[in-house]
Amino acid sequence: MISIPASQRPYVERLSTSAGVLWKQSSPVFSRLDIELTERCNNNCIHCYINLPANDAAAKRKELSTDALKKILNEAVSLGCMSVRFTGGEPLLRRDFEELYVLARRSGLKVMIFTNATLITSRLAALWSKIPPLERIEVSVYGMKKKSYESVTRTAGSYKAAWRGIRLLQKSKIPFIVKNALLPGNTCEQQEFTAWARTIPWMDQPPGYSLFYYLRARRDDARKNERIRSLRLNPEKGLEVLTAHKDSYIREMKQFCSKFMRPSGHTLFSCGAGCGGCVDAYGMLQPCMMLRHPDAVYDLKKGSLKRALEVFFPKLRKRKASNPEYLRRCAKCFLHGLCEQCPGQSWMEHATLDTPVEYHCRVAHAQARYLGLIKKDERAWEVINWKQRIGDFTSKTEGGWQ
Repeated sequence: MISIPASQRPYVERLSTSAGVLWKQSSPVFSRLDIELTERCNNNCIHCYINLPANDAAAKRKELSTDALKKILNEAVSLGCMSVRFTGGEPLLRRDFEELYVLARRSGLKVMIFTNATLITSRLAALWSKIPPLERIEVSVYGMKKKSYESVTRTAGSYKAAWRGIRLLQKSKIPFIVKNALLPGNTCEQQEFTAWARTIPWMDQPPGYSLFYYLRARRDDARKNERIRSLRLNPEKGLEVLTAHKDSYIREMKQFCSKFMRPSGHTLFSCGAGCGGCVDAYGMLQPCMMLRHPDAVYDLKKGSLKRALEVFFPKLRKRKASNPEYLRRCAKCFLHGLCEQCPGQSWMEHATLDTPVEYHCRVAHAQARYLGLIKKDERAWEVINWKQRIGDFTSKTEGGWQ
C-alpha cells in the first residue's frame, strides 16, 4: 500500500456518510428533524392543508416556547442529527426565529427553511449571508403577477412583500429555489414561471409544482377540505404537468421504478416515516408531516426524542394493515411506490391508517398507463408479471419513447 505524504494530501477530503469514522461504531438515530415552528401564516392560501391566521392568539399561546425548542434541537444534535427543516405555517412569523436559527447553525446543523418570502428582511438576509443555512431556502411562489398571486394567498400586499423578499435573497446571493402550486388563478403563467425559475442560479432542475393537494392534517374543517378537493387536478391534467419535461420525467421514473415499485403486502409503513420525525408547533412528534393520527404521535412534553425514535416509532412501524379493501388492492399493487397511498394520506382522507385513497390510486394508474406499465383497462393489483414489466420499462431506450 502506497503512503501519500502529508504535504501532498488534500486539505479537505470528501467521504460518503457510510465511510466516515462517525459511523464505524454506531449509526446516528436519525439524520434530519422537521420542526413546524407555527401553524400560523400571514397568508391565507386557498389550497393550504395546515395554515391558521397569523393573529390566532389561542394557537400562539399553545406553541412551544423558545427554551422548549432549544431543548429539542440540542437533543437532536446529541442523537446524531445532521440537519433541521424549519417550516410552518410561515416559520418567519416566530419572533425567536433568528435565535433558533443561530443555535441550530452553531450546533453544526444544516438548516432548510420553507417560506413564502414575505417576511424576509434586510436583517435576515444579512444573517443568512454571515451564517449560511448550508441548504437552499425553498420559496413558494404563487403567481408572476399581483392578481394571480393574491388570488391564491387572499392577502392584500402579499405579492409585493414576496417579491421584495426574493429580491433580497438575489441581492445577497443567498442560495434558494422556488416551487409553485398550480391553481385556477395562476395556471396560465406556468411557462412564464418556469422560464423565470431557470434564471435562478441555484435551480439545477425544473421547479416543482403542487398538483394533488393534501387535505387538512388536523381533520378540523370539512368546508376547507371540500375546497381543497375542488382544486385538485384530475389525473389526466396532472399527468400533462408531470410529463411537460418528458425526457427528465422518464429518466426519473426509470430510477424510481427500479428502486421503489413493488407490492407492500400487509406492511403499512414502507416509507421512511418514523425513521425521523416532525415536531409540530405544540410539541407532538409525528412520524411525518401529514400523519396526526392519535396512535401515531408522541408527546415530547412527556418524553424525549430518544425514546420516541428508539421505542415508540419502531413499535408503530410494526403495525400491519387490516382493512379488507386495502388488503385486496393496495397490498397487492406494484404501483405502491408510485401511488401516494400511505398512513398519512389515509388519515387525512378517512381518519384511519389503512383505507385506500381513490384519488391517489387514479393518479398512479394514469402515470402507469403513460409509462406502459399497465394496459388501458388493467388494475395494477391484478398484474402478476409486474417484475418483468418494470424490467422492460427500465431497459427501454430513449428511442422507444419517440
